[in-house]
Amino acid sequence: MSLSTLQEQTGEVARRLLENRGAVALTTVAAFALWTIKDFLSWRSFGTGGTPPTVQGYIKIRKFGLRRLLARDDLRDPSPLSNEGPKYLEITIPPRKGGHPNLTHWTLPQRQYPEAISPRAHERLFGLMQKLAVEHPDILDYGLSKTEGGTGHAIYAKPELPTTNPIAKKIRCEIAHVHPSENSLHVHISPRDAKEIIAAGWGVRFSVQGLAPPSWIMVYAPRNESEVDIIESIVKAAVGWNTGVKI
Repeated sequence: MSLSTLQEQTGEVARRLLENRGAVALTTVAAFALWTIKDFLSWRSFGTGGTPPTVQGYIKIRKFGLRRLLARDDLRDPSPLSNEGPKYLEITIPPRKGGHPNLTHWTLPQRQYPEAISPRAHERLFGLMQKLAVEHPDILDYGLSKTEGGTGHAIYAKPELPTTNPIAKKIRCEIAHVHPSENSLHVHISPRDAKEIIAAGWGVRFSVQGLAPPSWIMVYAPRNESEVDIIESIVKAAVGWNTGVKI
């Protein structure tokens, strides 16, 4: 084989490799674009909470996710929460049957994938906030959740109440709300109670540090009436932490 022929063949191989590399790059970019579009639409379908349901909002929560990934922060770990301070839970939280549910991969909104819930349990869960507000109008307000951008109803500690916890004002005195898309909750409870709830497999710490007090936690969705009883005990304990009044 002559030197010129060898050079020609080497050049042809190099050209084809470059062409293939370009095709692979285009395929990779197209696949990533399709995945991103699908993920964006799925994110919006869960309800975006207080984050605008826009491309800019999606980019923002992805940045939060990258920071948490780099920090290697396991939100199921209760150890960052304090053992000190008051306790308002009047029951011992039992371990959650089946363990942790599957959680979505977005930082915001912080959600789990839906699990089956009995009709009666669903009715009780979504009537709980209004029920407590009606029973305790002297310490609680009821309205759309400000932390969730109005996508669900919440209870609030009355800001003018002398015993209202000053920490509660960091999240505009919001105590708890239920997420309509999959029945989980966010609850502001004492650090000691929050630690017990997470240790029992009933919740996780909030996904973005600094946006809320450390004991603002996600509580998993109940699936039956017995589990709604647990949720009600948790929310009542949260009322005590925020208002200074045990109910």
